[in-house]
Amino acid sequence: MALITIYSKPDCHLCDRAKEVVERCRQKVDFSVEIIDISQNSELLERYRDDIPVILLDGNEIGRHFVRERKLLELLQ
Repeated sequence: MALITIYSKPDCHLCDRAKEVVERCRQKVDFSVEIIDISQNSELLERYRDDIPVILLDGNEIGRHFVRERKLLELLQ
C-alpha cells in the first residue's frame, strides 16, 4: 500500500489545503497517510521552515507548497 507523508505545521493554510486534496484522493484510491509536524523536530523545522507542506509518496518528494489532485491520483495508480 502506498504511503503519503505530509510535512506540515500548525496554522499553515497551504498545509490544510494539501491535506484536503490528499483526503479527496483517499476516497478514490486506498493509501496510508502520515502527517509529520515539523515544529516538533528542530532538524525538520530548519530544513522545511518556509517550504511546507512537503508531500512525499513512498519517501519520494512529489510536491512542495501544494499538490494537484489529478497528479496525485495519476501517481497512485
